[in-house]
Amino acid sequence: MINHASAPVSITGLSPRDRTRARIVALEHVLEGLVKVPLIGRRIGLDAIIGLAPGLGDAATAALGLYLIWEARNLGASRGTLLRMLANVGVDTAIGSVPIAGDLFDLFFRSNSRNLKLVKRLLDQR
Repeated sequence: MINHASAPVSITGLSPRDRTRARIVALEHVLEGLVKVPLIGRRIGLDAIIGLAPGLGDAATAALGLYLIWEARNLGASRGTLLRMLANVGVDTAIGSVPIAGDLFDLFFRSNSRNLKLVKRLLDQR
């Protein structure tokens, strides 16, 4: 699981690659770990909250998830990595669009966290 307590605050003075990393870590934090829900002990973000709005919410969070894929493409991710990331967003969007069950699914299948791990792996290899 991603450590949400270390979300970056400032990106000044960083290399372009480090600024990209800071942007995607911050976006993942907002989408997946913005607040902790006391009753279930899990963090949720805008992906789960906006996803409660039928149709439009899932489309909006899918668009934000696609931004992570765009950043990965700009960083030179392989076609396989990009397809895996796209599959993560697709599964999240498709199942997330099912009323109630999809909202519960969003608590456990964190496509943005999965995609962030793939991008971090890409960045760490270089």
